[in-house]
Amino acid sequence: MCLILVAHRAHPRYRLVVAANRDEFFARPTAASDYWREAPGVLAGKDLEKGGTWMGVAGNGRWSAVTNFRDGKPPASVGLSRGQLVAAYLLGDMPAGAYAAEAAHNGGCYHGFNLLVGDGAGLHYLSNHASARAMLAPGVYGLSNGDLDAPWPKVEAGKRGLRDALAQDEGADRLAENLLAMLGDRRTAREDVLPQTGISRDWEKALSAAFIVAPGYGTRASTVLLEDHEGEVHWRERSFGEGGVLLEDRRYRFAAG
Repeated sequence: MCLILVAHRAHPRYRLVVAANRDEFFARPTAASDYWREAPGVLAGKDLEKGGTWMGVAGNGRWSAVTNFRDGKPPASVGLSRGQLVAAYLLGDMPAGAYAAEAAHNGGCYHGFNLLVGDGAGLHYLSNHASARAMLAPGVYGLSNGDLDAPWPKVEAGKRGLRDALAQDEGADRLAENLLAMLGDRRTAREDVLPQTGISRDWEKALSAAFIVAPGYGTRASTVLLEDHEGEVHWRERSFGEGGVLLEDRRYRFAAG
């Protein structure tokens, strides 16, 4: 997943709002979000190649999401799947803070990642790039494939769009629609504001859009997660094929507890 926008305890109605795009090669086998057969309390998509997931929520309201960290360096020959970090948290019962500390301790076993883990006690961010870890204060955050709140064009635009959508406060269904529309923005950034992450300028340009359309690669899922202060959870996910063609639109709702 390459764009995660979060409003953490930043709205009078919603304890949590997440809007996220997962970008991946289309050749990688994937299952759309659903309750997992082996763990019915977990709602998430699934990476069918490695068994992990990029984002999910558990029936008790715990949630997690991961992105890779892009620095242009070839990955090491060994490394565990980053999606297992999300899956292990959702399948377990360790508090978010303790899990973040454990994941930070074991961070060297994985290729570069950014991880968010949250529960009723708080939201934690960690990365094995520069060993960054923090418990996040209430607020709006943006995460792509660099540091948390790195001023990349799509991160900055996404945070503005999230704040604007929250200000309208038109109910959960309308909020989800507005956030999905924002996640679908295919405009690329100007050359002079592109980040420099060690890849070619052509790829930097293609990856600067919130919604990516490229040969063999692109945005495969747009997901919105809402949890209000009474514990009602809304999950909305659109899945896409090559060329940005909409394949599926799934909706789930449950009471966390």
